[in-house]
Order: sequence, then structure tokens, then C-alpha cells
Amino acid sequence: MIDPGRAALIMIDMQNGFIDPTSSLCVAGAAATVPTCAQALARARELGMTVFHVRRAYAPDGSDVEPVRYHTWLEGGRPLCVESDDPASLTAPEPLTPAEGDRVVMKPRFSAFFDTPLDEILRRENIDTVVLTGTTTPNCIRSTCYDALSLNYNVAIIEDCTSSRTPEVQRANIEDMAFIGAYVLDCAEFCERGLSDMPDVAGDVAKAVGAYYASEATR
Repeated sequence: MIDPGRAALIMIDMQNGFIDPTSSLCVAGAAATVPTCAQALARARELGMTVFHVRRAYAPDGSDVEPVRYHTWLEGGRPLCVESDDPASLTAPEPLTPAEGDRVVMKPRFSAFFDTPLDEILRRENIDTVVLTGTTTPNCIRSTCYDALSLNYNVAIIEDCTSSRTPEVQRANIEDMAFIGAYVLDCAEFCERGLSDMPDVAGDVAKAVGAYYASEATR
């Protein structure tokens, strides 16, 4: 069982630049997850979990756009840029607007941990479990998942609060992350039981390692 007070819900890239069908960077399937993402946000707040909205915002000259998407970004009107053809691409749909007490973290690449203060903030607040939501599953969710596992966090993924360009891509990536150690649940399960069924793998291992060194010290 995971203590909600030591867990954070992390919502990644749920902003109009990745959700609006008219955006050149729109992720097919992202808009359909807005209702479940809103439910998960509300439930996380009720449980007393810390909430992070991890976002992207590009420079007007595109110097910080990932090279692999630069031309799509430029030709599509520079979404997620203050000076874009559609400044609303930087904001989130109303149900996903950050509430008082939520945190907003800006990231320069796919992972929410890459060159951001997220890890430092989580450790400072004694948070050892991250619950991932948002888009896209094979890119930002997956890279954040693997970075979190590498940093010894427990990782949960609310499957129907994430999205991919096709159902096949979604299914394959969720299966891979579950296989490597992420705990997968759906929004209904999260809203009903929170993280009460999630094992504290990271905590159990930390205790086992501590016990090993304690026994070695008494020899």
C-alpha cells in the first residue's frame, strides 16, 4: 500500500498544443483522455497527493524545439510558443487547469525529469511514488517512467489517462512499462481505491538493503 501523502500525480503535456485536433503537434487520442485526466486530478487532490503539471513552451526562434519535430512545428504555425499563430496552444483545457496548490514544471525534452527540478522537489518533500498521466505514452510517459524507475521511485501509470497515436502503440508501450516494473491501473480503480493496492516496491527494497548492512555491521 502506498501512502498518498508520499505520492505525486504528474500530468504531462496536457495542453492544447498536444490536444487540439487543429494543432500540428496534436496527439491522436489525447483529447479523448481529458475527462479521465480531470477525474484523476480531482481524486489525487482529494487524497492529498501533490499534483504536478509538466508542460512545454517553445522559444519563438525554435531553438529549443526537438530537432525531430522542428519542421512540423515551424510549418504548423509554431504551436506552444507565445508568438505562435495560436497562443491558446500553451494553455490547458478548463478541466485540467492547475488548481491552487498544484505545481507547474517546465521541461525541455520528453522526460519530466530531464533538466528539471522535479527530482529535487520530490525528494525534498519525501515523495517516493509518482503516478503518471498525460501524453504521449511512448515518448513523454515512457521516458519519465524509466527515469523515475532509475531514480528508485515507485511508478504507477493510469492507463486510460494516457494516449498514443494508435491503440497498438498504446498497448505495446503499456505492456513494456508494466513488464519493467510500473504498476498499471485505470482511472476507475484509482478513483475507487487510490493507491491502496499498489505495492511499495522501492520502500521494501530500501528496507531489505538497510537490513543487510545492519546485519553486516554486527558481524
